[in-house]
Amino acid sequence: MTTSIIGFPRIGEHRELKFATEHYWKKRATQEELLTTAKQLRAQHWAKQKAAGIDLIPVGDFSFFDTTLDAAYLFNIVPDRYKSLGLDSLDEYFALARGYQSETASVKALPMKKWFNTNYHYIVPEFDDQTDVKLVGSKLFDEITEAKDQGIENPKAVIVGPYTLLKLSIFKGHKQASDFAASLTTAYSELLAKLNTQGINWLQLDEPALSFDQSEADIALFAKIYDKLLAAKKDVKVLLQTYFGDVRDSYQTITKLPFDGIGLDFVATKENIKLVKQDGFPADKVLFAGDVVLSSSCSLQHVPYDASLETNLPKSVQRHLAFAYQKLDELVELDAIFQGHDQKVLAVNNELFSTIRHPENQQVKTRIDHLTPADYTRLPERSKREKIQKDVFHLPELPTTTIGSFPQTKDVRQNRSKLRKGEITRAEYDAFNQEKIKRIIKFQEDAGVDVLVHGEYERNDMVEYFGEKLDGFVFTQNGWVQSYGSRGVKPPIIWGDVSRNEPITVDTTVFANKLTDHLVKGMLTGPVTIFNWSFPREDITPEQSVTQIALAIRDEVLDLEAHDIKIIQIDEPALRENLPLRKSDWYSAYLDWAVPAFRLVHSGVKPETQIHTHMCYSKFGDIIQAIDNLDADVISFEASRSDLSLIDQLVAADFQTEVGPGVYDIHSPRIPSVEELEEIIKRIIAKLPAAKVWINPDCGLKTRSEKEAFEAVTNMVEAAKKVRSSLYETN
Repeated sequence: MTTSIIGFPRIGEHRELKFATEHYWKKRATQEELLTTAKQLRAQHWAKQKAAGIDLIPVGDFSFFDTTLDAAYLFNIVPDRYKSLGLDSLDEYFALARGYQSETASVKALPMKKWFNTNYHYIVPEFDDQTDVKLVGSKLFDEITEAKDQGIENPKAVIVGPYTLLKLSIFKGHKQASDFAASLTTAYSELLAKLNTQGINWLQLDEPALSFDQSEADIALFAKIYDKLLAAKKDVKVLLQTYFGDVRDSYQTITKLPFDGIGLDFVATKENIKLVKQDGFPADKVLFAGDVVLSSSCSLQHVPYDASLETNLPKSVQRHLAFAYQKLDELVELDAIFQGHDQKVLAVNNELFSTIRHPENQQVKTRIDHLTPADYTRLPERSKREKIQKDVFHLPELPTTTIGSFPQTKDVRQNRSKLRKGEITRAEYDAFNQEKIKRIIKFQEDAGVDVLVHGEYERNDMVEYFGEKLDGFVFTQNGWVQSYGSRGVKPPIIWGDVSRNEPITVDTTVFANKLTDHLVKGMLTGPVTIFNWSFPREDITPEQSVTQIALAIRDEVLDLEAHDIKIIQIDEPALRENLPLRKSDWYSAYLDWAVPAFRLVHSGVKPETQIHTHMCYSKFGDIIQAIDNLDADVISFEASRSDLSLIDQLVAADFQTEVGPGVYDIHSPRIPSVEELEEIIKRIIAKLPAAKVWINPDCGLKTRSEKEAFEAVTNMVEAAKKVRSSLYETN
C-alpha cells in the first residue's frame, strides 16, 4: 500500500519561520535570510517524511503566510491597489496579507477568515471586474525543483483547487464566480502543462469546499471547471482531495469525472464511508485514505510537530499523544498491519488504548446532573436590562473600549520567562505586571477611553492561561500550531474533568478597578472557545466537556461580580469555528448545546451587571440569530477587514444585542487616521441605532507594538468624540 499525507506543518519545530518572518517585517533581517530559513525548513520537512517512509511527499504545502493566498498570487488574483504600490513580489504578497503603510501610500489587508472548522485562518482572495486570471508565479514549480534536488524522487504537487478558490473568494463588481471559471480553468491547465514538463506524477487539488452544502449551480460550476481541466492533465495524475466533511451532494459527479484519485475524509464524518458502500467506488480510480493509498484525513499542519519533546508531561499522558512526526510513523505502521507484516504493532496499540485513564471529578458530574432550565435563563429580559444598565453606567453615546489585551512587549515576555525559569519570585512577577497595569490604565484615561481594560499582561494566551488555572488540563512545551501568518498557538489538552478550584482573574481585575473611577471590564474566555482551541478528550462528548468548562467560568463570573466588577466580557471568538459544514447539522449537532453553554456562564448575574462577548474572523452572518440568542448585553465583532459587510446582516436579522463592530484591523501594522475612523463610524451609525453601538478595535492588541496600539486607540477615541459631538449637535 502507498502512504501519503495531505500536508505538513510549516512554522518550524521551534517556530523558526515565525521569528524569521517577523524579523524581516521589522527590518532586522534581509529577504535573503528569510528565504534561506524557509528553504532549510522545507528541506527538514521533506527529509523527515522520507525517513519515515512516506511514499508520496507533498510539495507546495509550505507558505510564508497562507496557501490560499499563495494560489491567488500564483494566478494573478491581486487587486490593482496592491500592484500600484510598486513593491517586489514578496513584499506585495505580504501587503495582501497584512496591509501596507508608508509616507506616500496606505492600503488595508485583505479579509481573513477561519479555514472551515479549524482555528487556522486563511486570507480571502478578492476578484474584481478587472482581475486578469493567469498563471504568473513560479513558487510551486521552484519548490518542486528544490525537492527533487534534495532527493525527493516522487514529489506530489499540492495546491488549493479552483472550485474551492472561487467559493472562498469575494467578488467586487458585477462579475461573480462563474464569470471567472473559464479563465481560472485555463490558468490551472497551464499549471498542469508546466507540471508535465517537470515530470510530476501526482497533482493534489484541495477541494474542501465540496464538504459544504452544494446547490445544483455549485455542482454545475464544479463539473464545468473539471470537465475542461482534466482534459489537460496528460501524464500528470490528478488527485481530488477533500477533507473536514462529506461529499454527499457531488459524489456521483466526482466519481464520473476522470480523476485519477479521490481523497475522502473518513475521520470527520461517517457519511463518506456510507457513500462508498452504497454507491460503490470506481475501479479506475485510487481511493486516498482507503484500500490503495493510505493517507492522513487532513493536513498535519493542524497538529504540533513532535510529541517526544514533551518530556514534562507524565508518561501516562505522553505515551498517548501523536503529533505530526508520530502520525508519519503511524501511517507506515498501519500499512504494515494491513499488509500483515507487523501484528506486534497492533497488539501494542491495543494495549495502549486499554490503559487510558482520564481523571474524574464526581462533584462536577453531580453539579451537571442537577442543572435545570432556569440555570440557562437570565432575568429580566435583555431590553429591560439595557435600560437598567444605561441608568447605572451613564456612558456617553458611542462608548469606546478595547477588546482586552494590550501589546505583549519584550519585557512582558521576559518577565514571564523569568518566573517560569525560577529566576524571580511570584511576588516580583506580580509587582512587574502591576506597574504595567498602572501604566495602561493611565494611558486609557488620558486617551479618553470610556470602559477600560487591565491589559492582560499576566496572560500568555487567552485559552492556555485559563487552562493552566483549571483542573483537568495538561500542557505541552513545544506544541505550537499555526493560527495565521506568523502567529502560533499552543493548545492545551483536555485530559480530565474540568473544574475551578480558585479565582483566576479576580486579583488583577480588582487591582485595575481600584486605580480608576472609570468602569473596568473583567476579561474571560468563554467555554466554547476554550474547548474549540484545546485538544479534546475522546471518551466524553463535546457537549459534556463544554458544560464542565461553562460551570468553571460561571464561578469566575460570579466571583468578579461579587468584587464589584460591573462589566464582564466573556470572549467566544471560536463559536462559529466548530460549526458543522452541513447546515442541516448546525443546531442538532452543535448550536443546541453551544449557545446554552454560554448562557449558563452568565445567567446568574444581576440585571445591572453588563455581559459583553467578542467574536472575530469567521462568517457570522448565517448564525446571527444564534449569536443574538447568547443573550449577552454587548457583542463586539471583527468587521473592518470585511468592509463592515456584517452590518447589513445585523440589520436584516433585527439584531437586538448592543454591538461593537471593529473599526480597524489589529492584525495589520497600519495606523488608521482619525478621518478614516470617523468615516467608518458614520457608516456604522447610518445603519445601526447610535444608542446600540460601541466603538472598539477588531480584536485584542497583543500582537501590535505599543506605538501602533497607542496611536490607533487614540485616533479611535478622537474619531468617536467627533462623531458623538455631531450627534449631540443634531439632537
